[in-house]
Amino acid sequence: MVEDTKSKDFIRQIVEADLAAGKHQSVITRFPPEPNGYMHIGHAKAFSIDFGVAADYRGVCHLRFDDTNPEREEAEYTEAIQEDIRWFGFDWGEHLYYASDYYQQFYEYAVELVKAGKAYVDDLSADQMREYRGTPTSPGKDSPHRERSIDENLELLERMKRGEFEDGTRVLRAKIDMAHPNLNMRDPTLYRIKRASHHRTGDEWCIYPMYDFAHPISDAIEKVSHSLCSLEFEDHRPLYDWLLDNISIGCHPRQIEFARLELTYTVLSKRKLLKLVEGGHVVGWDDPRMPTLSGLRRRGYTPQAIRDFCERIGIAKANSTVDVALLEHCLREDLNKRSLRVMGVLKPLKVVIENYPVDKVEEIECGNNPEDPSAGTRRVPFSRELYIEQDDFREEPPPKYFRLSPGREVRLKHAYYITCKEVKKNTAGEITEIICSYDSESKGGDTSDGRRVKGTLHWVSASHAVDASVRLCDRLFRVEKPDDVEEGQDFISNLNAESLTLLEGCKLEPALAEAGPGERFQFLRQGYFCVDTDSTREKLVFNRTVALRDSWAKLEKKAK
Repeated sequence: MVEDTKSKDFIRQIVEADLAAGKHQSVITRFPPEPNGYMHIGHAKAFSIDFGVAADYRGVCHLRFDDTNPEREEAEYTEAIQEDIRWFGFDWGEHLYYASDYYQQFYEYAVELVKAGKAYVDDLSADQMREYRGTPTSPGKDSPHRERSIDENLELLERMKRGEFEDGTRVLRAKIDMAHPNLNMRDPTLYRIKRASHHRTGDEWCIYPMYDFAHPISDAIEKVSHSLCSLEFEDHRPLYDWLLDNISIGCHPRQIEFARLELTYTVLSKRKLLKLVEGGHVVGWDDPRMPTLSGLRRRGYTPQAIRDFCERIGIAKANSTVDVALLEHCLREDLNKRSLRVMGVLKPLKVVIENYPVDKVEEIECGNNPEDPSAGTRRVPFSRELYIEQDDFREEPPPKYFRLSPGREVRLKHAYYITCKEVKKNTAGEITEIICSYDSESKGGDTSDGRRVKGTLHWVSASHAVDASVRLCDRLFRVEKPDDVEEGQDFISNLNAESLTLLEGCKLEPALAEAGPGERFQFLRQGYFCVDTDSTREKLVFNRTVALRDSWAKLEKKAK
């Protein structure tokens, strides 16, 4: 049981009331993705609820693939979904199911509805069905085939199953009420003819159940106690209940709806994400800019950060949009605790310390993570020639610029104070290197006269630096609500043209030469970075996970 009664969300309150009333002896939930794409962060919220509620009440959560649409589903997606859920730390154990396992049972229940006079075969075309359906403010009208005899409907359904009719020529519909105020109850389609090979059943079937028919029956077959789903299924709940009340299944799960996740600067629609992939706007489902779990994982997100985010936004009954800055804030907080600190120069500018011995190399001791003393220290080589960031030098510094400029002294992180003496340029007038001097008595920031400087720069030794490519990933869309577009345009028009910047020739400290895909680091003063799956020993590739700047923390501080 959840101990803190004040923190219980409305779903857990319902579950506890049902258990107390004896409606269920145990809690069984399910996460039922359709394997027609990769999962995104919205799915993470959903399956965190499904698995989390089951765990809180010592129940089980089933993973079930609702694979009833063979044209859009692939085995690749089922494998990717399982990988994502495992990465998140959830385990379904032996409870892995497929709706396609129940195809024969679905058909038998369809026959049962026909025999009870509660379903019929209809010959109306899709356009005619829309016309007959009516509108939210006006009732529909009965199909001319609605009063076919039970025997005729049974014969037609069997012929549909045998493949005697062309796709789209006939459907099986529930016989409910064409004047019902809920459009989902106006004789909804239960089965359609679809000659498409299924990734599990092959060509065994040429008729396939609709989601609204297969889903409640699958829940009941598996004896699910609480069917948790997002808010768009609230209007489908009467059909969910009607179907289970009108077949001899012996189990009736309770459907409970919660608000789905919506994020600023993001689209969370598999259809739209597929359009991004197929249109070449991203490099694939796992593009580090995508909100898919595979994309977030590749970018360097941790499951702990996403789970923290899901817990903070909570479980609500009404839809709302969450600021993506909160997600980034949770990510920074988590990465700050677990990431090793290293120095990386993304846009290198050479510095020569003229009074440092030419052949001397010394080891500078640096802390790996000030947030975790157990992370220890590392030694970074320091030599006469270094690289600093181009942005850390200005020949003509603006006001309040405290970094390196002619005649100014700054501190090199963990090392010495240096002063700019000379600027060298090529024939085009471009700066090629900076000549500096150093104070040999200032190692670690301590000076004999106690002076202090405001600017501290990161650096790497030129002769020891490791080359790398770095991808600076930014938000994929340039506006908070990508779906807000002018007439005649779609969300693609709101793509951020600067969502990905590739930097070549970056210089990193030598310890990173052995870094492998998935390893995460904080580049001092730059942000958090992750080794990409494209990375090799011959060519290191990093993705920027998130910059150091935290707009959400500033918003919270301002609000307080």
